Amino acid sequence: MVGGKRVAVVVPAHDEERLIGTTIAGIPEFVDRIVVVDDASTDGTAAAATAGGDPRVEVVRRERNGGVGAAIVSGYRRALEDGGDVVCVMAADNQMDPADLRTLVEPVARGEVDYAKANRLVTGEAWKLIPRTRYLGNAILSLLTKIASGYWHVADSQTGYTAISREMLAQLDLDRVYPGYGFPNDMLVHLNVWNARVRDFPSRPVYGVGETSGIKLRRVIPRISWLLVKGFFWRLREKYVIRDFHPLVFFYALGLLMTAAGLLLGAIEAILRLQGNEITTPTIVLVALLLISGSQFTLFAMWFDMESNKDLR
Repeated sequence: MVGGKRVAVVVPAHDEERLIGTTIAGIPEFVDRIVVVDDASTDGTAAAATAGGDPRVEVVRRERNGGVGAAIVSGYRRALEDGGDVVCVMAADNQMDPADLRTLVEPVARGEVDYAKANRLVTGEAWKLIPRTRYLGNAILSLLTKIASGYWHVADSQTGYTAISREMLAQLDLDRVYPGYGFPNDMLVHLNVWNARVRDFPSRPVYGVGETSGIKLRRVIPRISWLLVKGFFWRLREKYVIRDFHPLVFFYALGLLMTAAGLLLGAIEAILRLQGNEITTPTIVLVALLLISGSQFTLFAMWFDMESNKDLR
């Protein structure tokens, strides 16, 4: 326990027989319950999880592989049933430093934040330790997640090393959160709708411990980017239209419409010019006006969004 709060750790696992034992062995003593979610593994993951004889370990088996998000949700639900006050998530591949766990748990246990997450990018080690392609992919998705979620102060969106309060977890509609690799990104979008206080905490990146990654960036980035586009519009509707009105929705709408119209008209005029047609000055002025006005409306909308969410730290 930490600060009188019961702490549970959810460990989503799929074919992690080699490293899950090491992961569990490193989980600190203050953790009361370890929920290992075996996401339809084809190896001995479940047996390896209990081989160490840790009485805190409970294995939840999923019959069908649903993805890391679905496994985390299964673990969340079991932790709530078990009475967890602070529920954390640690990967089963030993890539999350257990020494950072208390840093995440304490602010949630004290009620300072609703959701604490690790941030590997703030340390000077990140660029040296994280593979370049994954670092750059993470940076791109982190930027998109800032816009989609409204948490402009949060980075390293792909980390799954988190802690959440029981109260906030109970409010979320976990069935709506994306079940795949984009779960951490979509989770932030849903948390923002509930005005959850979210804060980053520095964490040491861990690589080269025998982990293997099946992530294909050329597939993952487009998929999560589209997920974030949908999540962005869903958040605007839920938070700024349905639950409480905010004029930033008009700024975003006008900004996107004007920018799209300016780009479309500019492309048409460019094609006509290539075909030998003359472009008139009024047309050039109209394209410039649409693009400039569209960008200004969009930037103002982002600023309004930042102001609206500045207290959610």
